[in-house]
Amino acid sequence: MHGRPRNPAKGEDEAAAAARASKLRDLQSRFLHNHHHNIYDEEAMEVSARLLEMNPEYYTVWNYRKMAVERYMDGVGGDCDGVEGVLKRELDVAQAALRVNFKSYGAWHHRKWLLNKRRSSLDKEMELINLLQSKDSRNFHAWNHRRFVAALMNSSEIDELKYTRDVIGQNFSNYSAWHNRSVILSSLFKRKAEGFFPKEKILNAEYQLVQNAIFTEPDDQSGWFYYLWLLDQTIDVEAPSVISSWPAPSSELFITADGSAPGTVISLFRSYQVNTGIFPLVLYFSEPVKGLSPSTVTVKSFFTESVGLTWRPLSNANDYSMAWVAYLDLSKVKSGSSETYPVEVRCHHYQGIASFNGFHCSHDFVSKFTVRIHHLDSSHGKLHEMGAISWKDCNFQKYEGDIEVSIPLPVKWSRMDKDQETVACKDAGAILAYEIALLHELLAVSDKIGKLLLARLSTALDTVVSDDASRSHRMEEILELYGDLMALDTPHLQYYKDQHSITLLNQATSSSGIFSRYCWLYTDVSVPAGERVICVRFNSLSLTQFTSIECLLWVQMLDLSHNELRSINGIEAMQSLACLNLSNNNLCSFTALDPLKRLKSLKVLDISHNEIGSHSIDTTRYLWSSPLSRTVRMDTNCDDALPVDGIITAKHWEGVFIFRNLRLTQLDITGNPVVDEDFVVLLRRLLPKLVWLDGQRLNAI
Repeated sequence: MHGRPRNPAKGEDEAAAAARASKLRDLQSRFLHNHHHNIYDEEAMEVSARLLEMNPEYYTVWNYRKMAVERYMDGVGGDCDGVEGVLKRELDVAQAALRVNFKSYGAWHHRKWLLNKRRSSLDKEMELINLLQSKDSRNFHAWNHRRFVAALMNSSEIDELKYTRDVIGQNFSNYSAWHNRSVILSSLFKRKAEGFFPKEKILNAEYQLVQNAIFTEPDDQSGWFYYLWLLDQTIDVEAPSVISSWPAPSSELFITADGSAPGTVISLFRSYQVNTGIFPLVLYFSEPVKGLSPSTVTVKSFFTESVGLTWRPLSNANDYSMAWVAYLDLSKVKSGSSETYPVEVRCHHYQGIASFNGFHCSHDFVSKFTVRIHHLDSSHGKLHEMGAISWKDCNFQKYEGDIEVSIPLPVKWSRMDKDQETVACKDAGAILAYEIALLHELLAVSDKIGKLLLARLSTALDTVVSDDASRSHRMEEILELYGDLMALDTPHLQYYKDQHSITLLNQATSSSGIFSRYCWLYTDVSVPAGERVICVRFNSLSLTQFTSIECLLWVQMLDLSHNELRSINGIEAMQSLACLNLSNNNLCSFTALDPLKRLKSLKVLDISHNEIGSHSIDTTRYLWSSPLSRTVRMDTNCDDALPVDGIITAKHWEGVFIFRNLRLTQLDITGNPVVDEDFVVLLRRLLPKLVWLDGQRLNAI
């Protein structure tokens, strides 16, 4: 690590190794006897200390010594000298263990536990840390311990910041020092400490510091990691805000129960079919938040005169979510009515809506739109019941008309009007533009490091500027850079593919003009002309990530086929989605389909020719911070959820928990390893409204 060669341990002759092993076994046997019989006399403590000198990673021995300390402190009462003597002895034992192994977790944890007793000299502890760091200034255990001791001492963060500067000046290749600097600065920025707010002046100085490291040792990773942290700080907006909503502000929606109203000319982007009796309202935030409730978000409309709406998070992340949904109940509208109903959504108590970091929303949000509802008789068909939806190219026609209303793009803080653009936003843009110019001047952008940094800088700049004229060229340059990196650096190919996909979708949704290239009219002959809808086609783009969802909340028909998607996380925010094509991707498990459970309007689904069932162990869930964070939620009794009738469901229980929540009328699933005769029977039990399965019309069960 850190560019230092690992030297092999010195060999021992057989006699010495045998003697050491015999001594270790003897000490271990004596220690276990003492531990099991609760013996804590001086001889027993000496045995455990000698054992730790030979093996500092023996956690049971450290815990044994903790119990001995607790027992002694409970017995001596107010004998302060005696307690301090015992604690000093323990610190000496831990120090002896660190001489054997400077990276012993057990020894460092034991020292921290002892210092928390607040009976030992913190000044002496800091002197010891300085001594140890003089021998190895990059050991992260010592840096972690230093932060802990500095906090106990209430040491000045400014002094600690100066210390990191001194250490970095001695050796640029000190990742631990750079990391400690980022931790201290993060704390100062968060508290808006005097001299550190606004932070742009400090960031400028930090860029100059890290540039010296990067241009001196361009192949060393320590400076690069800190540089990336600086980029995040430059574009970071602490307070969350609403960046998109559905329905979009000032929009006028036409909602029908069974199709378009006869003789009514309406925009293809504003016509919606509702077959569940409810209509979704979605708020999409810049980062995950919690706290949405009738007291923090009010909805004024004919549909909510007597009751407040319940807001639900659309993810499983401990009540934090970027997307939240509430549902309007349309059953109160009388049949035959064609009135227009105004709706107002207002976030008026932002102190209740907070992010992971505890920041509250800083901007007011008000969305006003109108809803016109048409109740039709059963003679009018529904899109998904006219026949099987076919995703063949011949059934789609390029949408050539003008988009009558703006595609509801998010109002991100970086996309404000120039008159409203914040000073911080302009300062960040100036910093990033300077860094890009400096990169071109001092570092060759023909190598992979230069290309990657230029791509990241340009991406960061794109988030904080609103000059649409240069934005298109900048995105093309980013896509080209990631394309080059795929060829130059194949070990990191997947990362570059992911970044290329994110940039491509960001470009596709950047304006209504560009977005219209992906809008197609579904023109199957079985669908009446008045009921044709717009399909957004992101197919055959080699996508490995599906993003920019905040721009797609209005979409009813989406084609993501023939890509390389392994996950569709975030798609649950698209509450208006009725038809979805995921065929010919790399979805390998039912867990990857978990977001679909929250799409109440979804009727048509194509997941054919994926890899579902190809792995005996569902590795998808282990891509997350916890195996339980994105797995199927066991929110009902399993025995109650599974169908009976003699169908074996044990091997498909995850599929059961996905499909039992869907209201599909059409499903294509052929070409997946999981599909067999028993699974098809199971699907028909789970989906009673299913009419089409793999292109075949089903007979009633």
